[in-house]
Amino acid sequence: MPIAFFKRRRRDALRAEPAPAEWGGILERNMPVFARLSAEDRAELLGHVQVFLAEKNLEGCGGLELTDEIRVTIAAQACLLLLHRDTDYYPRLRSVLVYPSTYFVPGEHHVGGDVWAEGEEAYLGHTQQQLGALVLAWDAARGGATNPLDGDNLVLHEFAHQLDFEDGATDGTPPLAGREEYATWERVMEAEMRALRDAERRGRPTVLDTYGAENPAEFFAVATEAFFERPRELRENHPELFAALRAFFRQDPTTYHPEPPPAADPPRDEPPPRRRTTRRSAP
Repeated sequence: MPIAFFKRRRRDALRAEPAPAEWGGILERNMPVFARLSAEDRAELLGHVQVFLAEKNLEGCGGLELTDEIRVTIAAQACLLLLHRDTDYYPRLRSVLVYPSTYFVPGEHHVGGDVWAEGEEAYLGHTQQQLGALVLAWDAARGGATNPLDGDNLVLHEFAHQLDFEDGATDGTPPLAGREEYATWERVMEAEMRALRDAERRGRPTVLDTYGAENPAEFFAVATEAFFERPRELRENHPELFAALRAFFRQDPTTYHPEPPPAADPPRDEPPPRRRTTRRSAP
């Protein structure tokens, strides 16, 4: 029998096992959206977490001792992106390395123009297609889970990159259903990225973090954060982008997210949000 058959059967068995009772308590404390999911979605999410933790190696770094709280909080956020989808559980990912807080990576970093400098650069998260690993700062990963209203979620951002990697390219386009969906995705993402770059240039406020203006891969990761963390605001201001993401993720976070409805007349003279103080990823 093919390997895929045994892998599918093993995963089915893992999903069918009851999750440890304490996992629900961890997620109710650390991930407020968990309690707002339907009973069916909570069960599906916990099943995905069972598979994820069985297949991926999570390792504490920088003196961090891994606990069930750390493992489950990270895994549940990663698996929120998999609900209702036929998934292979981030097939290019083997390990998740978790530091207690911001960590520093030596090497060259871009200063500006054609200038590069040697030294250490601060990171909260990092992943690459060839790396086979994903690195996270635990305090940022936990903060993103406990505050679902700030539009900033490190785990969702980095695992969106993993979805992008699944077709072997790092271009902001994950594997889609067919030619029509690819055509819609390309049209919507190109237009939205141009609009984001224009907003950044003009200093206009935007639902999307302007970090996404760097390249299509970062745009997809930033759009994923907004879709799950500010879904109503995204739907109100970027309806085509919201629809494209809803079709891909096979879910609508407005049905369970605690985000309040957008204000009738949001202020237009505020500067755009600047949430990135450290490097987050380098696809």
